[in-house]
Amino acid sequence: MSTTTKTTPAAVVEKPTGMLLLFIGLMLSMLLAALSQMILSTALPTIVGELHGVDQMLWVITAYILTATIVMPIYGKLGDLMGRKNLLLIAVSIFMIGSVVGGLAPDMAWLITGRAIQGLGGGGLMILSQAIIADVVPARERGKYMGVMGGVFAFASVAGPLLGGFFTEGPGWRWMFWINMPLGVLALLVVAFFLHLPSRKINTSRLDVGGMMLLAIATTSVVLVGTWGGTQYDWTSSVILGLIAATLVSSAAFVMVERRAAEPILPMHLFRERNFNLTTAGGLLIGVTMFGAIGYMPTYLQMVTGASATNAGLLMIPMMGALLLTSTGSGIVVSRTGRYKWMPIVGALMVAVALFLLSTIQPATALWIICTYIGLLGAGLGLSMQILVLIVQNTFPNRMVGTATASNNYFRQIGATLGSAIVGSLFTARVADLLVERLPAGMTTEGGANSLTPQIVATLPDVARNAVIESYNDALTPLFLYLAPLGVIAAVLLYFVKETPLATTIAADPELATQGDKAE
Repeated sequence: MSTTTKTTPAAVVEKPTGMLLLFIGLMLSMLLAALSQMILSTALPTIVGELHGVDQMLWVITAYILTATIVMPIYGKLGDLMGRKNLLLIAVSIFMIGSVVGGLAPDMAWLITGRAIQGLGGGGLMILSQAIIADVVPARERGKYMGVMGGVFAFASVAGPLLGGFFTEGPGWRWMFWINMPLGVLALLVVAFFLHLPSRKINTSRLDVGGMMLLAIATTSVVLVGTWGGTQYDWTSSVILGLIAATLVSSAAFVMVERRAAEPILPMHLFRERNFNLTTAGGLLIGVTMFGAIGYMPTYLQMVTGASATNAGLLMIPMMGALLLTSTGSGIVVSRTGRYKWMPIVGALMVAVALFLLSTIQPATALWIICTYIGLLGAGLGLSMQILVLIVQNTFPNRMVGTATASNNYFRQIGATLGSAIVGSLFTARVADLLVERLPAGMTTEGGANSLTPQIVATLPDVARNAVIESYNDALTPLFLYLAPLGVIAAVLLYFVKETPLATTIAADPELATQGDKAE
């Protein structure tokens, strides 16, 4: 009989070269997921115009976020049970399949389907990358790595709109999906050959299948309420009331199942930790503001300011540059000082101020002023995003880090989904109403308002063009004001986080199978 010795995951990547290669693989995986969330932003007006689906525009964004949100806790739990390397390879492969479907989409239905499949893989890319870092780096040193990961998101958020604009004005928007193929292959090769983690004793006999199904039902129902309520259906309609009932019933059933499950997908004991509850609630609110605000900002810049798709991407650089600086800078400060509580508090307040300022912009507002406001928004997000994940990971032992990270990100993504869905629903509905109200009688375009693109708007007579510009402005900017108080509430919640010392070592995990040199 062979003996099992306790070890830490960090022992697998003792050499700096090994850690560097591992980190490159994780950053490539996160880059895929981050690019997919941002690359369509500048191209969205053109895509929905060509496919005749302006009224379905929000689903291009919401479909991805919805499916990614559903699978996050599943990836987190399976990673804790089975190991994370093979799951990461599967997630990358699923993401690439979704990219093929999107790239070949002949209409909006296929495009939305491709985005949904991308989300099934993208949810794993984000969670598994963050959890693997927790496997190999102590919490005290993890801040700088998490900061760089936040920087990857910032880079993708700059590169995404720029690439989207380049492809839209050049070879075509479908290349925004095809670009994922070489990146995906590279990520697969790096992860397969250079990512070595201790293997785990695989036990799938107690998988929480019931919990997974109920979680999917509850998540889908609540997102559909936010998407359809008050727009496609009245709030008092049978459809919306039925979805609300489905959300409540499936959520209650989910809690009951989780309390009895041997390996719950979202353990109820996580909610006994104050820091988990506070950071999760704060992250949810910040998720609402983040995706509610930035998801439609490039569309605004094109339709209102007349910027091209490429220039709209360039105008987002102040936001993402500020996010990059504050994310990496805060990670370095945390690693050096061990202090972190003040960062997400200040970040949430900066988000609130930025949203208030964005609510005041008008079609005549100078572009440098708009860029300053969105730069402030990016700085606040950079101070908040990765630090909240670090706090959660520092709260639980290593054997639970995947589940805890995924659960925290799940609720943040719920906020992102609701923010994107609600803002998108209100925005598209309001735009449609204002266009009908303000466009001169008899002045229409081929395909109607649903086929408006920035190029078409530029060719309209002054009266019609001004009506479109004012409609887009008046439909979006008031929503920023409605989102601003959420940042203040998040800051208040995060004030009560207990600043516990960050761990300087990684606790041994008895569940790891460490016989000889066996590794994933």
